[in-house]
Amino acid sequence: MSIEIWDILDENGVPTGKTTLRGHSILKSGEYHLVVHIWIISSDGAFLIQRRADDKKLMPGEWAATGGAAVSGEDSFAAAKRELFEELGIDSDRERLKKIARIKRRNSLLDVWAIVCDIPAKELILQRSEVAEAKWVSENELIEMIQSGNFHNYGKEYFDNIFEKIKKYRGAVV
Repeated sequence: MSIEIWDILDENGVPTGKTTLRGHSILKSGEYHLVVHIWIISSDGAFLIQRRADDKKLMPGEWAATGGAAVSGEDSFAAAKRELFEELGIDSDRERLKKIARIKRRNSLLDVWAIVCDIPAKELILQRSEVAEAKWVSENELIEMIQSGNFHNYGKEYFDNIFEKIKKYRGAVV
């Protein structure tokens, strides 16, 4: 496992000039690090979800959104593009990968990205240290997984916001 260095940002996402080592310090009030989620949606509205590797420290074996933390020097787009490619082997560009939300959490700014992609699950190149498996599910299946605890629950406010933004994004793309 490589050591990750994160840029410390202010509440507006502006780098403060300070960095921190992942897991080695606690960010103070008003300090944030950048996290990205990428929602992959098929042209017919299905969601590509992934199950985290069983030996992950955070959320082991849980079905979750694709994503991770930005490393020092990365902007949000670069982090989303890298995570999507590293974890699933999906290449993207600024035309296809669109930021749909920014959510301020306790010590992170979470940028949520969406991309329409129809790659068959069997063609994905999984980063085994991060991803145990991936599969396509319908929106109803995803909602059932969230409600039953089979998908990581990021919170009602998160999902209400994201599902609404994804509908708008798909309407603009399709």
